[in-house]
Amino acid sequence: MAAKRRSEMMEETRAKLTRAARKAFAAKGYAASSMDDLTADAGLTRGALYHNFGDKKGLLQAVIDQIDAEILERMRIEQEKAETPWLGLLAEQIAYIEMALEPEIQRIMLLDGPAVLGDPSQWPNQNACLSRTTQTIQALIDEGTVCPVDAEAAARLLNGAALNASLWIAAADNPRAVFKNAVAAFKQLSAGLLKTKQ
Repeated sequence: MAAKRRSEMMEETRAKLTRAARKAFAAKGYAASSMDDLTADAGLTRGALYHNFGDKKGLLQAVIDQIDAEILERMRIEQEKAETPWLGLLAEQIAYIEMALEPEIQRIMLLDGPAVLGDPSQWPNQNACLSRTTQTIQALIDEGTVCPVDAEAAARLLNGAALNASLWIAAADNPRAVFKNAVAAFKQLSAGLLKTKQ
């Protein structure tokens, strides 16, 4: 019973720190968010941060993991609403690109995340996304919608195009205009995979 309570308390502490960090990183950015302010906002000590996340970078990774899980869920919902598997693949990729217009995602996922944690295509969560896209493309090849091509190569190129479009939008002076252009180009590039135009 004591071990269960200790585990619940640890989860509660992690959740408080993650919430405080997410709010601070979105509002001020990673560099301007001090560990003392984060822990004070959560009502905890620096020791709790070190114990649960190792350091501020570990806390950023936890925030990114949380946001990424939300992004994947939103992409899945868009994919499921589509009329065909092909349109579902496009819908989820475009939804990902569109999320780059959201200030929290821009700041944390697309600007600070890569600056602190390195190339987003190498983040662990990208493997799950890549695997899912590969499976979808293979299914589209099998049903005859997409030309015979290496499914993983196509998935890597599509995901890379969506990621780079998102990074471009996040850094742009006029994100909405860039979004419009990026989506138009993304649709045109993606259509090259189709056996017949849809």
